[in-house]
Amino acid sequence: MSSDCRRVRSQQLKTIRSFFSLDIFRATHIKYYGIKGGSRRIMRGACACAVVCALVALCAALEPEARAAAERQLLTLLGLPRRPARLRSAPPPVPRAMRLLYEAQGALPAPAANTARSFHHTPTELDRRFPADHRFRLYFNVSAVPSDEIARGAELTLQRSHNVTGAQRLLLYDIVRPGRRGRSDPILRLLDSVPLRAGDGVVKADALSAARRWLSEPQHNHGLLVKVLDEDAKGVPAQSPHVRVRRRATEQEEQWRALQPLLLLYTEDARARAARESGESRLTRNKRAAARRGHRAHHRRKEAREICQRRPLFVDFADVGWSDWIVAPHGYDAYYCQGACPFPLPDHLNGTNHAIVQTLVNSVNPAAVPKACCVPTQLSPISMLYMDEVNNVVLKNYQDMMVVGCGCR
Repeated sequence: MSSDCRRVRSQQLKTIRSFFSLDIFRATHIKYYGIKGGSRRIMRGACACAVVCALVALCAALEPEARAAAERQLLTLLGLPRRPARLRSAPPPVPRAMRLLYEAQGALPAPAANTARSFHHTPTELDRRFPADHRFRLYFNVSAVPSDEIARGAELTLQRSHNVTGAQRLLLYDIVRPGRRGRSDPILRLLDSVPLRAGDGVVKADALSAARRWLSEPQHNHGLLVKVLDEDAKGVPAQSPHVRVRRRATEQEEQWRALQPLLLLYTEDARARAARESGESRLTRNKRAAARRGHRAHHRRKEAREICQRRPLFVDFADVGWSDWIVAPHGYDAYYCQGACPFPLPDHLNGTNHAIVQTLVNSVNPAAVPKACCVPTQLSPISMLYMDEVNNVVLKNYQDMMVVGCGCR
């Protein structure tokens, strides 16, 4: 590698340090998968993503202070004030709705949201005041949501009851102020009205207004009120509601956990919001490279193996010591870019016009300008499913985590 490329990549590492407000990142040994012999090598290129660099640094034998500092910064990036405590028992099962979101590769239903959190009802003494199935109060503790996150969507999901017929309607209210027995009635704000018909599947109701109020005024979170009315009888309470709001005496705790009401909260954190508002563009491949896809695969000469291309780099969360609270994935292929940018610059290296000119000038006068450097030209996101500090399941999308294409710049 030329000294000029080293200087460029040194500057990239400085940028990473600035991003994390750390001075601990430096060239270090990493576990390198996919290379003959699986030997440890010194990482010679700047990682495509600052998060990957941090994880790699954690995998290395850093000093305790540096390791702790890196972990704190990574947890901040994940939206966690501290590392979730190690569970003495098995973690609670991940709700099916969260699994489906993860399998959808992070495609969240709320625009601009990059995080999904799931919440179950927290039982309290007030539950005894709602003995009937057609009227019930649900309380969701959202206090663990970081203050920089803005609610972009919130759905209350209810499971259906079996063998119920007739037309019903579900009314969902935000309890703005609870009532006092014999003194005042509660102040309720209608959030959603959902018609119910006999059938399978879940029932969803919009709770976004309440979630936004809870995040801005956590001390005034009094929960949601669910009412189920019989439409055929002109608003009379339903005798056998279409939806489940409470556990039956014959059900085990594990059975009820899969059926109980679930609040899915979709938020956008400050980092994603800043990138969206600034119109930050992602690295993209050059059109000429897209037209010649697979060209690199035909290079079998030794020189082709030394040319700029994507190289394997697998990040294993078990090596970092985070496998006890990261549910999925167990690790991921981050990749990185390395190799020469020769003259003349081939189309499949998807160099910019500037890189082509720079390479041309370098071939004529190497002392005038350095060669172009091998860098990521296309990055893709990954989704991570993990348990937060209060054991709520969180799904978060992280941009620019995996190198898809490399080129000369």
